[in-house]
Amino acid sequence: MAPSAIDDDNNAVYVSRAREQPPPLSAVLHRDLRQPPPSVHHALGNYITLTSGQRILDATGGAAVSCLGHGNMRVKEAIVSQMDEVSYCHSSFFTSSGAEGLATELINSTHGQMMKAFIVNSGSEAMEAAMKLARQYFLELSPCQPSRTRFIARKESYHGTTLGSLSMSGHVVRRKPFEAMLLDNVSHVSPCNPYRGMLDGEDISQYVTRLAQELDDEFWRLGPHTVCAFVAEPTVGAALGCVPAVKGYFKAMKAVCDKYGALLIFDEVMCGMGRTGSRHAWELEGVVPDIQTIGKGLSGGYAPVAGVLMKQKVVNALDKGTGFVHGHTYQGHALSCAAALEVQRIVREDNLVENVCRMGNYLAKSLRVKLWDHPNVGDIRGRGLFWGIEFVKDRKTKTPFDPRSGVANIIHTKAMLPEYSISLYPGSGSVDGVSGDHIIISPAYNVTAEDVDAIVAATVAVIEDVFNEMTFP
Repeated sequence: MAPSAIDDDNNAVYVSRAREQPPPLSAVLHRDLRQPPPSVHHALGNYITLTSGQRILDATGGAAVSCLGHGNMRVKEAIVSQMDEVSYCHSSFFTSSGAEGLATELINSTHGQMMKAFIVNSGSEAMEAAMKLARQYFLELSPCQPSRTRFIARKESYHGTTLGSLSMSGHVVRRKPFEAMLLDNVSHVSPCNPYRGMLDGEDISQYVTRLAQELDDEFWRLGPHTVCAFVAEPTVGAALGCVPAVKGYFKAMKAVCDKYGALLIFDEVMCGMGRTGSRHAWELEGVVPDIQTIGKGLSGGYAPVAGVLMKQKVVNALDKGTGFVHGHTYQGHALSCAAALEVQRIVREDNLVENVCRMGNYLAKSLRVKLWDHPNVGDIRGRGLFWGIEFVKDRKTKTPFDPRSGVANIIHTKAMLPEYSISLYPGSGSVDGVSGDHIIISPAYNVTAEDVDAIVAATVAVIEDVFNEMTFP
């Protein structure tokens, strides 16, 4: 290495070139390497305060996570109490009061429909576990059905970021970089999205019949004896922007699954645990899935935790076989379970699902009053406190904006400016997995009418200013 300098005594001085480089702004591999996100100083209730002093109204709870808002003392005390007992123990050797309590709370909340809970750390892990559980169910049956290795999911869906759960997803943009690595035993049928999918002159009954036939045809294309399960979100979250199924859709889908002996798996990671107006989203459909994944609102963001719930028939197959051949180092983590248990107790004891219904109706009405006639608002849809607004270039034709315009992200970015100070969740691909822009509004379950008024006022101001100030191709 050449000397960097010569000192007064004619000695070479070597200086590391690495030291001459300015230190990075952050050692974290942020999602955007060019623009690190703003730093949070503290959060309380429905507000997040940045280190700059700006106070942000959290209208989405992150990704529909913070169902109790921030800084709940009961949850904090429950975590400390569990820490006084035990923070971690390996689930192969021990159990904890947090894990046992959470599983009991969850099973009781299904009123006997689900029998066991498997607790993991994220929604992606939960979907991976559900896939393996479905496969093992058919291996443990007598006689076993080893030919069942395939899954049918839906286009414009999102089930997770790991390779298995991403294979299940139908979100084109998120799949694209990893397409060559994804599983080839997952196929996709049309979603239930009446705004985009219903044909002119078609009523809901005809629409459901057509989608059921498409699923039936897919079973036959693959071979009915090869399919483990049909997988769907009762209300599609990030991929479509809070699109609930039309009446009768899931009953028709379940009938197809039953016809061919396949399982029905509901992904309720984003839309479940009270978010859409019932403790479990399937309660609104009149259909009970064989396997259900949960997360996000399960712990309200106070700890990383998700889970899989299963019916008795699935448990029976495992019990007569080898048990569930699956596990994680941190599965059923005591602290995470204690946090989730206290969140679920608060949701139940404070009747927060009822408040979700009341405030959800008020939010929906307010958004529609203020935005229904906006020339760039194509649809406002959702359930409970889970609402999406889809943006279009032309309302009459439903033509989306060019995806390169990044309309949803522009709205999110503008909303974070001090004059608005509201967090809105942006999404894209709601038309075909690439085109289509929407935002999600998913506040805490304990919001008041005054909170909703503030959310709607800020959201409307952002949307109006974006489209008044900018021209999109």
